[in-house]
Amino acid sequence: MKIIDLLKRYKPVHWLYNIFNAKQLKHNSIAYQQFDLDKPLFSSISSKDFPDKTSKAWLDLENSNELVENTIGFKKFPTDIQIELKNWSDNGFLIWKQFFNEKEIDAINKEVEAIEASGNVKVTHDNKLPFLNKQSLLIKNISENKTLLELLGFILGKEVIPFQTLNFIKGSGQRAHSDSIHMTTFPLGYLIAVWVALEDIDPESGPLFYYPGSHQLPYLLNNDFGNISNAWMLGNKKYSDYEDVIEDLINKKMMKPKIFLPKKGDILVWHANLLHGGLPIINSACTRKSMVIHYYAKDVIKYHEITERPSLL
Repeated sequence: MKIIDLLKRYKPVHWLYNIFNAKQLKHNSIAYQQFDLDKPLFSSISSKDFPDKTSKAWLDLENSNELVENTIGFKKFPTDIQIELKNWSDNGFLIWKQFFNEKEIDAINKEVEAIEASGNVKVTHDNKLPFLNKQSLLIKNISENKTLLELLGFILGKEVIPFQTLNFIKGSGQRAHSDSIHMTTFPLGYLIAVWVALEDIDPESGPLFYYPGSHQLPYLLNNDFGNISNAWMLGNKKYSDYEDVIEDLINKKMMKPKIFLPKKGDILVWHANLLHGGLPIINSACTRKSMVIHYYAKDVIKYHEITERPSLL
């Protein structure tokens, strides 16, 4: 094991990092009080701190088909989206076609190209350009689109705030996972994601896949794949160990994926626990220009389960 990898397992290293970024942890202060969590904002936090491992989002507690029609704000959405909202509890996702217009999408693509060319943001190993909302006012404003915030707030029953953007030029090839292993909340269920098609997506580009209804499965957290930590060190499991458990679960449940082949400007909104990933790239000449935006509900505890770090906002 490399020395740097070993150091990353020591919780005090993370505590120091959190102390240096204290201002970005203040968002958890009121939530800690609200949920009676008595610990410093800079310290490690994980699902071990919370006995309740179930979602408390209103459309997880009761079925959306019976609830949303008489809820304030429902009628403002287009008829086809009203139908999607009714099916949210069963599906765990919705699709809004042509949510963004061509001018908006072209502006995003131009901005991404400029940022990538500048070298200020490096492409990750899985083809992601992270946090461009912190580099670009245009992308920040897109993430704060009023109609989008209203839609996501309606689904969660709480005001939402954008946490992160991920831009893709190529497909990620990422194995199936739930976002809640990376961006976790207490109570569970208060993360939501939006996938934006920045071009027509080619079937050979490594498109997004997802498993309808998989959000109803129990949340899979550190202890569920043997990633056991102690007071001073994080667990020694790799992220691939988590992916192996998810793959085994999918096979046992015989779940069938859907492949998302949207047109430019379409969006896919998905539940915090919906299993999804990226198919292998068949044609390396194909791009898969897209953007994912992750949102937290404003008034919940926000952290990262695997690294046991509170989220920096």
